[in-house]
Amino acid sequence: MRQRNQVFQEVRYKVAQEALGGIKVGILARKYEVSPKTIRNWVKEFQEAFGDDAVPTIDERIDESKRLTELEEKYNRALKALGEKELELEILRELVKKPSPASMINSTSPRRSSSRDTQ
Repeated sequence: MRQRNQVFQEVRYKVAQEALGGIKVGILARKYEVSPKTIRNWVKEFQEAFGDDAVPTIDERIDESKRLTELEEKYNRALKALGEKELELEILRELVKKPSPASMINSTSPRRSSSRDTQ
């Protein structure tokens, strides 16, 4: 039971930090399926427990936002590269399934006689 309460408390603090970080209480209320008043109470409880120093500064939020943007760009580039590789693999798989054009010429078409054969 204690473990469950600790997890619940961590979630409450996380939600309070999000609210203090600038996310609107109404959005958080819908996201976590609790009332806005509950979230405001969690914010008060968080501030009483940790004080104003626990809230990230504007500079810290900007740095974190930049870091997240860079990570998203790297992630999108990696996804694009992965998609291109998957496409290449699919094309190669299809090519392997098809019979070789050279083997088709040798096995299905009659051998043409060259000018040397007829002389």
